[in-house]
Amino acid sequence: MLKRLLLGAALAAVLASPAAAHRGHSGLTVIEIDQDTGAVSVTHRFAAHDVEPALPSIAPEAQPSLDDPRAVADLEAHLGARFRLAVDGQAVPVSHADTALAGDHVRVQFAGQTADRDVEAVTVDLDFFPGVHDDQEQQVNVRVGGVTRTVVFRPGADAQTVRF
Repeated sequence: MLKRLLLGAALAAVLASPAAAHRGHSGLTVIEIDQDTGAVSVTHRFAAHDVEPALPSIAPEAQPSLDDPRAVADLEAHLGARFRLAVDGQAVPVSHADTALAGDHVRVQFAGQTADRDVEAVTVDLDFFPGVHDDQEQQVNVRVGGVTRTVVFRPGADAQTVRF
């Protein structure tokens, strides 16, 4: 009986540990294309505890903390450089628009413009934080005309195209 009680207590301690609560590394990217105006909005969301281990490699001159403005600027540049978007085969450049840091939440927003108003295919290519988290997953939701398509990127993944 005592053995079962101790085993139960040990199991409860393991299940309650932070490592058990957060088993992987992931982020969410939402791409919205307004077919009326051609405006393109790209929002990347991450947990700060997933981003900060990547800072030594993407911001080597900064402190490895999102409290350092240089690290945040280098993160913005990294995301901008490692994200590519095309609408119906035409590249759509995006520029940094905003960054919000709130507790463990990181949101980095980019904006662009497409001349294409009849979107049929959106191609996304990204590779954030290479070599940092082998299990990093980036879910990408692409929204056009009230329809959302989803793809998932893992380290080393090729560009993916969604059709509308």
